[in-house]
Amino acid sequence: MDDTPRPVGEHLGELRRRLFWVIGTWLVLAGAAGSVVSEVFRVLMAPAVEAFLEAGRTLIAIAPAELFLTYVKTALLAGFLASMPMTLYQGWAFIAPGLYERERRFALPFVFSASLLFAVGCAFGYFIAFPQAIQFLLGLEADYVEQAWTMQAVFAFMARLYLAFGLAFELPIVLVFLALAGVVEPRTLARQRKYAILILFVAAAILTPQDVASQILLAIPLCLLYEISIWLSYALVRRRRSETSRSEASPP
Repeated sequence: MDDTPRPVGEHLGELRRRLFWVIGTWLVLAGAAGSVVSEVFRVLMAPAVEAFLEAGRTLIAIAPAELFLTYVKTALLAGFLASMPMTLYQGWAFIAPGLYERERRFALPFVFSASLLFAVGCAFGYFIAFPQAIQFLLGLEADYVEQAWTMQAVFAFMARLYLAFGLAFELPIVLVFLALAGVVEPRTLARQRKYAILILFVAAAILTPQDVASQILLAIPLCLLYEISIWLSYALVRRRRSETSRSEASPP
């Protein structure tokens, strides 16, 4: 860790450089997605689009610019999802000067693990949770109501689910980091399991659109990830303490 004080202006300059890379990468990838945006929309929104086609329905646009604006948002969403590794790396690089040397070696594992978990979360939602949630919502029929979903509504629904599942699957990274930093003990995580499960269900209800199916389909894997986080925390904290004991016991 660099103990030399740095002026606020230098920190702000560093933050500006990191944000430049994050936003620049996002916009470049969004531009690439924009060149084939209709195909990107069809792929990203496939759980909803395919469910509608199977039901013999189509999405509708009720405003003159709705199709165009939805495609713009689709390109931005695709760019954001694809640029997540760069975002995570730049975030780590910004805080790295304040870390000890032994902590900086976690940079590559952190970026890789966080990117992988984000992708796994999105993939879990895409292939498992989203289709179930869409089918549940389409099954809510009433004699006096005909369901007709707009492109904008479908995009907003799916975008929120992508972000909810992708970010929620970062839970092991957060808990393991807190355990390694000494903020929380692994045994505390295990002892407070029942309260954590309640909090995870509440968080799933907040993160997802207001339908029961997507809330449950997010809460269940979060509970499993919490258990995995406990065991990972135990293993990594025990390993760190063992390394510290050996280094203290070795002669200078």
